[in-house]
Amino acid sequence: MTGGTNQVEGDIAGLAAGLAIGLGAIGPGLGLGLAVSKAMEALGRNPEAAGAIFVPYILGLALTEAIGIYALVIGLLLLFA
Repeated sequence: MTGGTNQVEGDIAGLAAGLAIGLGAIGPGLGLGLAVSKAMEALGRNPEAAGAIFVPYILGLALTEAIGIYALVIGLLLLFA
């Protein structure tokens, strides 16, 4: 049983990486969906506010997407470290 513990550690690392990516993608996915929904709702109600909505909207999307990228990095670290 010399190689048994390494196989188990590899399986657990793969499971941890999968959970990190999967659960880490739920938040940004919901955030992006809600942001797009609310931005379209706001533009539908007040089309003249497109300029005022655009910059905070893009900034919010970038920050939300960064959280997903952090989850990817953590998952890759768990898998390969």
